[in-house]
Amino acid sequence: MRLPNAAVGDAQTSGFGWDVLTDLVDVGNRMAGQTGERRGAEVVRDAFERAGARDARIEEFDIPGWWRGESSLTIHEPHERVHGGQQDVLALPGCPSGEATGRVVDVGDGTYEEFEAKADELDGAIAVASSDTPEEVDRWIHRMEKYVNAADHGAVAFVFRNHLDGSLPPTGEVGYHERPGPIPAVGVSCEVGKRLARYAEAGCEATVAVDCRNEPTTSVNVEAEVGPDTDEAVLLTAHVDAHDIADGANDNGAGTALVAEVGRILARDDVDLDTRVRLVTFGSEEIGLWGAYHCAETSDLDDVKCVVNLDGACSSRNLRVGTNGFEAMGSVFRAVTTDLDTSVATDDTIAPHGDQWAFVQEGVPAVMASTTSSQSGRGWGHTHADTLDKLDSRDFRDVAVQVAEAVARFASEAVETPHRSRSQMRAAIDDGYEQELRMGGRWPYDDAA
Repeated sequence: MRLPNAAVGDAQTSGFGWDVLTDLVDVGNRMAGQTGERRGAEVVRDAFERAGARDARIEEFDIPGWWRGESSLTIHEPHERVHGGQQDVLALPGCPSGEATGRVVDVGDGTYEEFEAKADELDGAIAVASSDTPEEVDRWIHRMEKYVNAADHGAVAFVFRNHLDGSLPPTGEVGYHERPGPIPAVGVSCEVGKRLARYAEAGCEATVAVDCRNEPTTSVNVEAEVGPDTDEAVLLTAHVDAHDIADGANDNGAGTALVAEVGRILARDDVDLDTRVRLVTFGSEEIGLWGAYHCAETSDLDDVKCVVNLDGACSSRNLRVGTNGFEAMGSVFRAVTTDLDTSVATDDTIAPHGDQWAFVQEGVPAVMASTTSSQSGRGWGHTHADTLDKLDSRDFRDVAVQVAEAVARFASEAVETPHRSRSQMRAAIDDGYEQELRMGGRWPYDDAA
């Protein structure tokens, strides 16, 4: 163990990190580029200072902002019904304002094959797709792909339905770096979506209406440092922004509070680090990873030893680490959880979801650490229900110890985390994820391998 027993005991008894999380969720709306995101950043900066980190600061950058207005889904036939208000229907960030009427076409889970099967029906229609991905598909199909597929097939609006019973309407970015998107889009609950799909079988006409604003604005990252003043650094990161409809407790207030708590543990006098640790909380993850890209573009990546990104990391104490093929980092996490008698699941898929992607695409070793739980998932994430009551302070403290020990090991001179070249990263990306990145205007490489 790199952490002394006193530091572990401190982490298991301290309320510091949970208090930071409580302060963040009490901010309310932390939507990217809006007042609440900056207030959340100020909470984090102050927490970094109280944690004993040095040079705590807020850094501003430009983003394409999005503001939510009122949305509605009106079913005209076979049975008239109006869904209005945020508990019924939510616009998807990055879509444009607009109103569209058309027949409803259910494309199931929204796979590429399902869109092709309904290609003759989608022109001028409203496409409805589930948030689920079938088990037989070898990767998760992102909502943005379903949205772009709908527009490319001539749909005039897109309805994204939650696939989990009893869950609220989901929101989530669809524009990414091609903002605003071409057609209005909304999320609805599983129950509303199933009714709409059932009506579609008999012939259904509906109207989707979205009021929103797409305008330039600014977002913010927060940064501080602990450990020795070395050129090389380990980055411990999370995103502070959250969708405006909820507290963003697990996604990703908990990750942000964990960065502050782990920073506090590593700043203790009895913790010996060989390498500087940069604590960074990003803005604007939820609308296109803008804060992470800003950080990657303004850092000397040769000096970044590795990145540990925390996102959705407090639903339990059971870690899940996406290694993006950087096996040296996965080995460290497995060793930590073995030594602490905890559990971890690792996955080596190179996936473009999460702030670590801005570094992965450049060949910088970077992982995303989250937690797994049968009680969480997209049923709560990106809905009104992502609130503090879903989380447990005991899980938070256990995860803090695991992450702090892992970061301390990454900061050791004895641990190596080899970089890769851009061409190596490009060659290693699965065709499916290349397809997703191109669909969203996010493919970071030229056509030459």
